[in-house]
Amino acid sequence: MRCVAAISIAAWSIVMAATGVAHGDDPQKTESEKAPTTGQAAGVHNAHSPGNGGFSDSLVFDNGRRAVPPPDPEKLSFSIRGEYQLRYRAASDLSLSPPLSARSETKLGQNHYLYHWLRITPRLQYRDNLALVAQIDVPRGMIAGDTTRNVDQVRDSWSKPNWIEVHPRQLYLEYTSPIGLFRVGQQTSHWGMGMLANDGDHPSIFGDYQRGALVERILYAVPPLGKGTPLLVAVGGDLVFEDNTADLLGDDIVDHPRPSDLAFQGVGAVTYRAPSWELGVYGVYRHQTRENEPTASFRGFTEKLEVGVVDVTAKMFHSLPSGSAYIYGQMEAAMIFGSSSYLRGAYRNDIRPLDTVTPEKVQSYGAVARIGVVREAREGKTRWGDFVAELEWGYASGDANPNDGITKRFTMDPNHNVGLILFDQVLAWKTARAATIAQDPNIVNRPPPGLDFLPSRGGVFGATYLNPRVIVRPRPWVDLRGGVVIAQSTADFVDPYHAGALGDFSNYDGGNSRRHDLGVELDLGFLTRIAFRQGTTIELGAEGGAFFPGHAFDNARGRTLANQYLANMKLGVLY
Repeated sequence: MRCVAAISIAAWSIVMAATGVAHGDDPQKTESEKAPTTGQAAGVHNAHSPGNGGFSDSLVFDNGRRAVPPPDPEKLSFSIRGEYQLRYRAASDLSLSPPLSARSETKLGQNHYLYHWLRITPRLQYRDNLALVAQIDVPRGMIAGDTTRNVDQVRDSWSKPNWIEVHPRQLYLEYTSPIGLFRVGQQTSHWGMGMLANDGDHPSIFGDYQRGALVERILYAVPPLGKGTPLLVAVGGDLVFEDNTADLLGDDIVDHPRPSDLAFQGVGAVTYRAPSWELGVYGVYRHQTRENEPTASFRGFTEKLEVGVVDVTAKMFHSLPSGSAYIYGQMEAAMIFGSSSYLRGAYRNDIRPLDTVTPEKVQSYGAVARIGVVREAREGKTRWGDFVAELEWGYASGDANPNDGITKRFTMDPNHNVGLILFDQVLAWKTARAATIAQDPNIVNRPPPGLDFLPSRGGVFGATYLNPRVIVRPRPWVDLRGGVVIAQSTADFVDPYHAGALGDFSNYDGGNSRRHDLGVELDLGFLTRIAFRQGTTIELGAEGGAFFPGHAFDNARGRTLANQYLANMKLGVLY
């Protein structure tokens, strides 16, 4: 179940569903979503403006964020938006396979912790055609609480508190010319439903967003049929700064730091937006290399990844006969293809580190579709959705044979949240423990290539799921939320470490990999928003879930994984 390309592509693509070119802005959009008017193409999620009527994404999900003020057409203007978020998480013990060097370490070790981030987004605007935009998370990190044990191979392992991390996110210049929009600098990347490319700045019904895809990008976007027309074409070139696969500066992971990655991308997209539906297609070509340093026992070598992706996304809505309710839908489907030597003998015990092998072929597929209904409520000039019911289905191809030379595992971006526990907690830490065990110095002198791609980091991989969700809003400032996740693996549930190092095609706990039932999860939550006249909004809420594991998690003795529980307390200040 080699995962390099699926995780590699997961946060790459272009931020180009820039529908503001033709239709204006949604005041509910965030800075990363906002598509400036008069030909400015920035954005993401093609939301419709609520105005005084009609469908709006904010009827379905109100993120509580303030809109960026419109630019002054005559002079220089400045605005700053952002948020401070504080989380307290508590979770039940999670059983994991013990490392060979620490047989007693059969648990994750983290039952509760306190985490926070401050996101600042200033914008300097000159008239309506030139802007300088920045975004930074400072501080960000774990403040206090239990630390994890023996999952150090994954980034953000929470193996020690560090509450003052600094994460620069954006710094770019945007110019709207008579021939189209130009944007240069470090930018976030988001496309469609965020299944593959996700900027880490889109709140979801359950769970929190993290990091996101960051690129040094040169972008050009233009409506070829003229201003105000529904067709948009965009092209761009990227040097990847940081995403789920590449890190331009390298990653210092405990005893085995990861070398820096040099990843270039060519991207292109076409979007078309009609009054009640949208369609977008983009393509990406990525070339990535990494130089592994020589050691006392092994010489250095170059890892290489060349993949392409084709992604299609669509969105629609339709008013129901009552006139006060809407049906809406959205989908995204992607295919990844290419080759990689990042996994050169990574999990195969019949290939030595110095052997020359044929690069892995990459063939993976994923899709997400969502359909829902929202009922509109009114009180004076205030409009909100007082009842929302939606059903999401997702599919990510799996890889039952890590040794056949073909990578089939597809991993969605971790910021595309599905529930709270199964993907974000259980599978995230089980894959992290497997990767950490595989680089144990008691097993190998030098970790094999590709181990850093094994952890899912919370992304959906090798699974299909149904996720019905409901939101009830008795008042516009309070959400009552509920959801169910039902999931199965799409291939035999094989741990690549067991298959390669031990020659045992078993699951992450040494059990039967032919059991596909991942289990059922129940989630509940509430969130209140208290808005002040000065423009600040305070969020207070909580969410929790119970996960009942299926037989795919049975261990070698046939014992089922214990039920898992998680609670997340939320405090936020949006300004």
